[in-house]
Order: sequence, then C-alpha cells, then structure tokens
Amino acid sequence: MTDLPYLDAATLRRLVPVARAVDLLEDALRDGLDPEDTPRRPIVELPAGQLLLMPAAAGRYAGLKAVSVAPGNPARGLPRIQGTYLLLDGDTLASLAALDGVALTDVRTPAVSALAVRHLAAPDARDLVVFGSGPQAWGHVAALREVRPIDRVTVVGRDPARAEALAAHCRDGGLKAEAVAAPAADAVMAAVSRADLVVCCTTARDPLFPGHLPRDGATVVAVGSHEPDARELDGSLIARATVVVEARSTALAEAGDVIVPIRHGTITTGHLAGNLAELIAGRLEPGPGPRVFKSTGMAWEDLVVAATAYEAWHAAKG
Repeated sequence: MTDLPYLDAATLRRLVPVARAVDLLEDALRDGLDPEDTPRRPIVELPAGQLLLMPAAAGRYAGLKAVSVAPGNPARGLPRIQGTYLLLDGDTLASLAALDGVALTDVRTPAVSALAVRHLAAPDARDLVVFGSGPQAWGHVAALREVRPIDRVTVVGRDPARAEALAAHCRDGGLKAEAVAAPAADAVMAAVSRADLVVCCTTARDPLFPGHLPRDGATVVAVGSHEPDARELDGSLIARATVVVEARSTALAEAGDVIVPIRHGTITTGHLAGNLAELIAGRLEPGPGPRVFKSTGMAWEDLVVAATAYEAWHAAKG
C-alpha cells in the first residue's frame, strides 16, 4: 500500500477534461452498462454529518468512493464535502490507485448533467440560469458549454459576493453574465422564465422557484440533493415535465425531487419517463412541457472516470 499511486485534483482534471468525461459516460452506456445494476450506496449518519460509500464494478475495474459531508465545516474554514476514491483491479480486487474524491465528483457530476442536456435540450439553447455559486455551479457552466452554445448566464446565489465572483468568472470566459441575489424574487422569476437551461447546484432542502416558471421546452437539471426529504424543484414542475433520472431505483430511494411529489400524490412512479441509459439510446421522447433531469450521483460514473484517469496516468508513466 505504501507504493499506491495518488492522483491529485490537478492530475485528474488534466487527464480527464470534462468534455472527455461526457463522451466516456455516453460510451459506457452505449456499450451496455446498466445504471440500474449499480449497488446502492450506504449513507451513514455520523455526529458531524454523513459518510457516503459508493461502490461499483464494471469491466476490468472496481472501485469505492468514500465521501464525507460535514455541514459545520464551512464555519471552520474547511470544505463541506471531502472524499477519496480507491480504484481496484476488477478480477483480483487489488488496489491500483487512490484519487482525489472531491475532484472526481467535480468532474463527473457536471459531465453527467451535460450528457443529459446533450440529449434533452434544444440544440440552440443559449440562456442559462445557475442556482448556486460553488465549484459545481462553475463546473456546470463549463460542461454545458461543451454541448450547447451557451452565451448568457445568470447566477443566483444567497451570498451576493460569491454570486458576483462566479458571474465575473463567466464574463472572463467570454460569456454575458450577471449575478442575482437569491431573495430578489422578481429578477429570479424573470431569469427562470426566459431561460433555455436551468441548473440547480445548491444545498437547499426546499424548492428554489415556483414550478410554473420554466417554459415549455426548457431543460432543468437538479443535482444538489441526494436525500428523500430534500428537493430543489417543486411538485408542480415535476408533474408537468418529462422527468429523466440516472436510475429509477436510485431516484425512488434518494431523490426528494421525485419522492416528495409521489408521497403527496402529485405524481406516481410511472411519471418517470426513463433513465439516462434509455435517454441515450433514444428510447424516450420528451413531451410538450419542460424537461427535467434529476441527478443524485452514482458510483458507476465515478468508476468510469477514475478508470480512464488511471489508464492515462499509467500510459504516461510507462
């Protein structure tokens, strides 16, 4: 174990840029990977927060991501989310490498969203609203630019300084961008109503905007929650939308955005149009309303990206 290689954040991002990650995930699904077969992740409640354990096996590799979520850390000047990934040989289960788990999440989560957007959103989608101002928010801006001609971004955040910093980062990247403080209801409503794409990357436990706002044909992506009682989208939006999830089994266990409307009788489980593999295969057709992609994050996605990073590192080393 003392010689176990460690791929840090910079190495991982260099070896697997987000555009490459989008293609890798699509290739894995087209090659027959079934997201419904991914083992359920245990979520262990701890005094300081949660520990998420995400195992997966596919092809030549297996792996496990251990992620901690400590809500009190930001007040200490520490990251809320920390983690490490352990990549294993699929046949022997021998350890091959450890990777920065947070960087892995920061690459694969926007890549999964971009893959869904590639198949759900209108080809000319340009106007993006992002709820959140952290790494996932910027990661989604960068990833969605790889699949759609984004030229305008509205950043909605609770912290005006952080939201403006992200908007400035977008402007530095050649985009028209503005920041809106989350309590500014009129500005938020106007932005969501006109948007082609809305991405929710927050720690919110309650809906971020009224469900009637997204227009028909708009695509809404929600990635911020993985608990059955937490949601970023309200039931009225879910009810009028074509809803795609990573895997039905995972969504019905973890995604409050769909579990809460089912619990309230707003929708049934049959309302879910399909999973990501079915979307990629062209086996579902969006309806006339908005399109929603609800992501909770799955272990197969980490494994696909981690294995490719390891192979690229190994090839460069040898």
